[in-house]
Formats: sequence, structure tokens, C-alpha cells
Amino acid sequence: MPSSGPARTAKRLAQNSPGSAAFDLQHYLKQRVQFVEQALDRAVICRDVPGARLLEAMRYSLTAGGKRLRPILAIASCEAVGGDPEDAVGLACALEMIHTYSLIHDDLPCMDDDDLRRGRPTNHKVYGEAMATLAGDALLTDAFKVLARTRSKRADAAVILEVVAELSDAAGSAGMVIGQALDIMSEGQPTDLDTLEYLHARKTGALFLASVRGGGRLGGADPAQLQALTEYGSALGLAFQVRDDLLDVEASTEQLGKRTHKDDAHGKATYPALIGVEKSRAFAHELVDRAIGALAAFDGRAEPLRRIASFVVERAL
Repeated sequence: MPSSGPARTAKRLAQNSPGSAAFDLQHYLKQRVQFVEQALDRAVICRDVPGARLLEAMRYSLTAGGKRLRPILAIASCEAVGGDPEDAVGLACALEMIHTYSLIHDDLPCMDDDDLRRGRPTNHKVYGEAMATLAGDALLTDAFKVLARTRSKRADAAVILEVVAELSDAAGSAGMVIGQALDIMSEGQPTDLDTLEYLHARKTGALFLASVRGGGRLGGADPAQLQALTEYGSALGLAFQVRDDLLDVEASTEQLGKRTHKDDAHGKATYPALIGVEKSRAFAHELVDRAIGALAAFDGRAEPLRRIASFVVERAL
């Protein structure tokens, strides 16, 4: 008798398990991306209802591809402490829905005014500014419905509630939103390194931290493991943003699938602008070393997290 859908998924994900001797990061990322995208496809379904264009606009950006790095970090963190990918799938979907909402809103004319995202027209260029705004609103709100319905074999309702609260904190006025506000307010203004790190820790880092802490919690992390994941996530989130700053300077629009050199055009505070390209590159590698070092007590199940950290500073997009 053929295996069921979830059974087939579990078997496929186990074929390149984190603790295996011949771990292949690219294979791992491809499998987890497919796993996340199948779950996202179920999370936002186009239905023949009044206002279906809103659902279409939501799916337009949500299914546009991308690295799916935040959901993969949640899954990898869950696996690192002995959990199963299915334990973190609700969080993985919620993270990508929140990230996608932030991109839709960032691209609006009142924000960064971008025409291109992931190699195709931005949401507001296809659906108009009003519908794009509503699509972002809906993705943010529905993300918490998806997360609240999480079922984990290793986490009870109280832990899931904590994960919801931490993600809310990371996405809201104490995290990503205030980081974006500070980013806007800093345009054309002198900014020191401490302020820039504070900004990036919220604009980008907060969602990374919520990814690894949430995944760890849902996988049954003990206090020591959770602290290690916290140190890892904090360093990795900042490393990702430093690399993003560098890519805006060094990469082309064709490579990234979005407009480049816009940070300098907007007078934004970035690491290359403050300390130069070479020092920024060295700082990113230092942060990755710090992230990997935080996982010293973990066994081979944390290998995806270690390899993802290196991938973050080596990526070309």
C-alpha cells in the first residue's frame, strides 16, 4: 500500500538528515524549500469568493520564490534539538508570510518605491497600491492564525503561546517595524555604529532570532540549548544584514532580482558606508564565526545551522 503524503514527506526529509556523515547543504535547502512551499500553498488558497483578487495578490508575492531562509532556520533549529520538521511547519509558514508582507510594504511608493522584487514586478505594480497594502495586511494577520494552530509533539500549548508572543514582538513595534521606522528616520542623517547595530538588530535580526528560538522551543529545547540558539540567531541576523548591505554595493540588479545601489541613493545608514567594504566583509565573517561557535555543544543535528551560517556570508543573492 502506498505511503500517505505526510509519511512520504517524512521519508524524503530523512534521506539527507542533519546528522548524516555526507551532509549536503544544497540538497537539504532544496528539500526544506519544497516542504515549506507545499505548506504555504495550503496556508493561502485562492477561492472563488467575492474579493478573490486579494487572495490572488497575497499568493502572487508569497509564491514568488526566494531563499525561504527564515522558515528553514526554524525547521533546522527544531531538528537541532531533536524535533521533527512537522513540529515547526506552522512557525515556518508564519515567518514567511510575515517576511513577505514586509517586502510588499517596503516596495510601496511611500517606502522604498521599488518596481522589481525577485525578478518580477512588485505587488503594487500588478495589483495597485491599495490592494498591495491589503495583501500585506492580510498576510501579517493570517500568519498568526497559522501559527496558533500549530501542533507539536514536543511542545505544549504554553510553549506555543510563548512562540506566538515572541514572533509578535519580533514583527511589531519592538522589532521589525521599529527597525524600519528607524531606517527611514536615519536617511541622510549621521549614524554611529551602535545606532546602526540597534537598527539592524530590529529591522532584520529580530525575525531571524524569532526563527531559531521559536524552532528550538517547538522542538523541545532545554534552557541551555535555547540560550545557545539565541546567541546563534543574534549573530546570524546581523551577519545577514551586513552581507545584504554589501550586496547592494557589489551586485547587479540582474543578479539580485531587485534594484541595487538604492541604499546610497537614499542616504541610508549601512555598514559599507560607515566602515567600508573590506571591514564590513571581515565583520560579517566574524559574526558567522560567533554564530557557529555558539553551537559548540550541539551534535551533528545542528550541522544545517552551521552550514547555513557560512552560506549567509558567501551568498551571491
